[in-house]
Parts: sequence; C-alpha cells; structure tokens
Amino acid sequence: MEHKTADHHFLPRSSDCEKSDNNTDDHSRSGTTASHVTPLSKPEVHENLADALTSPRDHGAKSRTVLDLDVDPVRLRRLQWKIDLHILPFLMFGLLLNFMDKALYNYAQVMGFIADLHLKGNDISNAASAFYLAVLVAVIPTVYCLQRFPTAVWLALSLFCWGICVACHAAIQDYTGLVVVRVLSGISEAAVPSCLMLLTGQFYTRKEQPVRFSIWYCGMGLGQIFGGLISWGSQHIPADSPLASWRIMFLAVGIFTSLIGVAVFFLVPSTPMQAWFLGEDEKILLLLHIRENQTPISETDTQFQPRQILEALTDLHVWLPWLVVVLHLSGAATISTFSSMLIRGFGFDAKTATLLNMPSGLVNMISTLFSGMGATLFGQRWAWATFASVVSILGASLLAFLPHSNQAGLVASIYLVNAISGATPLVMQWLVGNTAGHTKRAFTSASLSAAFALGSFIGPQTFRAADAPGYQPAKVASVVLWSVATVLVILLMICCRTVNAIRDRKAEGNDAERTPQAENDFVRLTDKQNPNFRYQY
Repeated sequence: MEHKTADHHFLPRSSDCEKSDNNTDDHSRSGTTASHVTPLSKPEVHENLADALTSPRDHGAKSRTVLDLDVDPVRLRRLQWKIDLHILPFLMFGLLLNFMDKALYNYAQVMGFIADLHLKGNDISNAASAFYLAVLVAVIPTVYCLQRFPTAVWLALSLFCWGICVACHAAIQDYTGLVVVRVLSGISEAAVPSCLMLLTGQFYTRKEQPVRFSIWYCGMGLGQIFGGLISWGSQHIPADSPLASWRIMFLAVGIFTSLIGVAVFFLVPSTPMQAWFLGEDEKILLLLHIRENQTPISETDTQFQPRQILEALTDLHVWLPWLVVVLHLSGAATISTFSSMLIRGFGFDAKTATLLNMPSGLVNMISTLFSGMGATLFGQRWAWATFASVVSILGASLLAFLPHSNQAGLVASIYLVNAISGATPLVMQWLVGNTAGHTKRAFTSASLSAAFALGSFIGPQTFRAADAPGYQPAKVASVVLWSVATVLVILLMICCRTVNAIRDRKAEGNDAERTPQAENDFVRLTDKQNPNFRYQY
C-alpha cells in the first residue's frame, strides 16, 4: 500500500499500515527505529519538510505520513560518517583557533612580549580580563544575531574579523594598544563557542552530541600543542629580524584564522536542508533521525520570543550548568594564561618551559575524548564529568602544596589540571541538549559564551603580581572552585532525575498528557512546556 502526498511518494512500514496512528506513541517513546526510507520522487521535497515536521497539526496527513517513515540504520551510519567528515573538522578548527589566541598570549609572555610593550605589575592579568569582559558584553547582541542570521554565516564572519584582530597584535607598541586589540578580539570571538554548540545540535541527536562536543573540544588541546610548536619555532627567529618573534607568531595565526573564516562561509551549512554534501533522501533521513531532539530546525523558527528568555533566566536547569562552567573556567587560568610562567618559575628557561607545556594539550585531548566517549557509550555524563573534575582537583592540590624542589611533580601537576577539559564540554552539552525552544536555545548557547567570559575574567585576577612567582592563592583557588563545581554537577543530576520521575508519574496517571511524541516533535515548545521532554544526565 502506498501513501501519497502532494509533493512526493513514501512507503510506510508494511506491517503497520493500518496501525500507524495507534502505535505512534509507543514507537516514539521507546526510541526504536526500523527498516528504510524510500527514494523520493521530487528533489524539492526537503524545502517544505522541516516546516511540516515543525507544525504537524497545521500540515495534517502530510506530516503524519512523514513521521510514520522508518529509518534504515545502515544508511544512517553512513550518513553520520558523512556529516562527521564535513562538519566536525571545521568545528574543531573553530575551537582550536579560539584557544590558539589564548595560547599565543600565554607563550608570548616568555618571548619578550612583556619587555617590548613595557608591561608591569598586573598589566598582563588586566589585559587578559579586558578580553573576556569584551566577550561578556558582546554576548548580549549575540543572542539576537544567532536568532536572526544563519549560524554558519555568523561563525564565518566572526572568524574572519577575529583573525584580523589577532594579526593586529603584531602592530601594538604599549599597554594601551594591547588592551584595545584584546577588547576587539573579544568582541569578534564572542559568538564562536555558541555557533559551534548550535551547529552540533542541528546535525546530531542528544545522545550523539556528547562525543561530538568532545571531538571538536579537542581543538583546545590541539591549540595548546600547535601554539607551543609555533612559539618554540618562533623563538628560533634571529634576533635581528625586522619583527620580533612574537609579532610574527600573531601575524601568521591571524591570517590563517581569517582564511578559515572564508572556508567556513563557503563549506559549512547552517541546517541539514542547506547541506550541499547531502542528497535529498539523506536530508530527509537526517531530519527524521534528529526529530527525537524535540527542538526545531533553526530556519523554521526565527521568531524572537522574549518569554523563552525569561523562562531561561528562572530555570534551575540553566543556572546550575552555567555556574559549573563559570567555576571550571575561573580555576583554569593555570591552563590558559599562566602555565608557561608557572613552569618557568619552576626553574626552566623560556624554550624548555614552552616544550614542557605542550603535553598539557595531549592530556586535554585524552581527557576530553575519554569523558565524551564514556558518556556516549555508557550514559551517566554526570559521573564522567565528576571523575574528570576529581583528577583536576588532585592536580591542583599537588600544584599548590608540593615543595618547590620537586620539579617533576610540579610539572606533572600542570598536566593533571588539564583533565578539567574532560568535564567542561559534557556540562556544556548537558545545558544545550536539555534546552528546547529556539530562542531559549540561542540564549543558553550564548550564555555559555558569557560563562566562559566571566570565568576567564575572574581566573586571571587570582594571579596577582604581589604573589609572584609562586602564586599560591591562585593555586588554592583552583582547588576550591573545582570542588564546588563538582558538588553542583551532582546536584544538577539529582534535579534532572527528580523532574523526569515527576513527568513519568504524570504520564502514567493521566492519559490526556500522553500526547503522541510525533505531535510534539519540532513543535515550538520549550523543555519546560513539553510534557514528553526528558532531561538527560
């Protein structure tokens, strides 16, 4: 038997033709999928598909026919590989370059940067904080821009402008110039993490997102490694070079960043419907697959809804992971800004300190992938985030309390604190994946950029010139901040479990609330409004 729509032909499950309406609820709730999606008779079908999935009540039989289709797991695996190869490398490059800027700022401090710009006292910390203050302020218009403009286009523009700002570091002559360029860099960068998170949510289900978040978050570790290599190579530039080595370093990375921005503009799609590397059948297969997220595709929901922002501002499921990210980043200044100075303070010269800092990036990547894969394969992301945090707390404790004579132990502690990178992306995905409603998702994604900025603004301020060269208060602060963050992760897990149990009881006791999930897929409801939404933890 064949179902027809105005635009195309579909084949439903052969055994369920007469029972599709009755079984929609059980099938969607169980999360199971079946055999196949047939080729489509017209290539233009995807243009209206997302809208049909978004408003099933408005599209009647057409939408229900679409929702009754089966997904072939073999084709789905091939599709996921295809998306991974075309999307993830650009997302990883985005975060790599995002962190590379901080890594260069870190490494430049042992390359004559401080003396050339006549910096003194807390100038390094204040300039670092100015960068994140600019990010924090720029997050406000970012929420609106992410709602109104294609995500990939905004990412490309941000990377291009940000690359220009990084290159401009080569021209600065004093502290004032440094602050101006850091502020402009912060404004340009503000939208990058939000864009990466939103793009991941557009192409993957909530179950698939943790490992993808972790893969592109490895860009931070790669940034540490490549930043170290670039710094080490730049330190071999002859002293009589027209430009100082650190200036050449910023100039080269800035130009490369702008080129990546151009590539993103032409090669990265904002939604599955715009994916140039997918055929028409593959786009529909992907839309059917990600409908379980119960969130709309960006281009089908561009109306700005202030009520969803108000809901986010009063939602404990937003505030708890947001605070965790702030605490993680506040304690991570030992990684992003001052690790080279700390290692040099252990008694090593500049070149050796640069080389010894590079393995931190490898630890960062291992921790990130280990936690992400563990959460994807076994669930319980709260437990994996807690484990990574405990390892980091151990490293921070060793860094704070080992004797100065124990060089090997102190360097090892620098490596261990990088394990916090395994917890942060899990918490970020926890927030984004547990948020529905497009305005609310845009707001929470942008709020994570604000959390990054606020935490990174606070972190450098714990490193005061008066505490040099040991910076003991900053080290102890990392221990305390990460310990509090770990407690909040456990509290967030309890909140998610409690809300899910309440919704399960209501669904069992009231048939009226057991709305077929097919009717809720892609509807413009927030996670609080949708009774079928279950929080992952």
